[in-house]
Formats: sequence, structure tokens, C-alpha cells
Amino acid sequence: MDHDTVRLETPATPSAPALVLRPWHPEDADDLVSASQDELLRRWVTSVADDRESAARWLREQRHGWETGTRYAFAVVERLGEAADGPLVGHTVLKRRLPDTSAAEVGYWTAAHARGRGVAPRALDTLTEWAFTVFAGDGLTRLELVHQADNTASCRVAEKCGYAFGSLLPAAPPAFPRDGHVHACVRGAERRARVG
Repeated sequence: MDHDTVRLETPATPSAPALVLRPWHPEDADDLVSASQDELLRRWVTSVADDRESAARWLREQRHGWETGTRYAFAVVERLGEAADGPLVGHTVLKRRLPDTSAAEVGYWTAAHARGRGVAPRALDTLTEWAFTVFAGDGLTRLELVHQADNTASCRVAEKCGYAFGSLLPAAPPAFPRDGHVHACVRGAERRARVG
């Protein structure tokens, strides 16, 4: 899959602009560092960018994921016009497991300045549709979303997007210090009304 040509669009809502999901670029380093300064984001994600060097390393890892087909990470930006991307508002990712499995994992975060505007559910909805369409021939039938049990906002996003709660994961410190929830979405299942 050509990393440089993938561009997914999410329509505007009455209260929020359209979104574009596109692969991360080296030029996104400053925006990534800025988003990573948010304490709430740092509580929920395991990898943050403290400075330009760590941002550049993280961005290289995302590009490598595209090249190897193991991780498809998207910067979520507002759409300003036909050819212009607006500010960074979030991130979403599809993490592929071994080639002969029918499941993969999704994840996301929203920049502090963009919370409360439906960014996460709209981005997750777009990523879900893309994943089930693009990887149908590879046998992808199930997407899983894992988050810390006390992250109630992620629970709401999962439920809005048709990811049903499946199980509780026990904490596994130090990497996963809190219990987690596993939600799942199955291809072909009735997911929910459009997020908007």
C-alpha cells in the first residue's frame, strides 16, 4: 500500500468541520510534541513525544509500520479546503496482527483543543470502514479496541462506533498499570447510526 497516497475523509457535521485521515509526515513533529504535552493524553497513551527528537523517532516508527504492513497510523486533521490540511486534531491507528489471523486492533487519541467535537468517533468510524474494506481479502473480520477501564470517554467512543464491550483485562504493570476493557466490532454486523 502506498503510504503517500492514502487519504480518508470524514464529512463535516453541523457543529464540526470535515476531517482528513492521512499518514503522518515528518513535518508533523512540532504538532505531535504540542499534542503530547497534554496531561490527560499522557495518562491514556503509552508513547508520547517529549521533544522533536522523540517525535521524529515516533514518526519514523509510524512510517516503518506502513512499509511493513504491521501498523497503519493516521494523523487526523481538519479539512480546510480541497488542497489544504488544517490543524492536527488527533490520531488513529490500525495495528495488524500476524497475517493468518482474522483480527486486528485499533486505537486513537484526540488533541486537547479538539475534544468534545466528535473527532474520535468520526475518525474511528472512518478507520473501521477503511480497514474492513481494504483488508477483507486478507480475512479481516474483527477489530478490537482496548482501553483502560477508567477511561469512560473511550468507552463512549467505542459504543458509539459499534464496538461492543467484550471482556475485562487485568492490569499488567508496569506497562499496563490499570485494568482494561476490550471492545470488538465484527465485519458485517449492524454497527450503529452514523456518528454525527
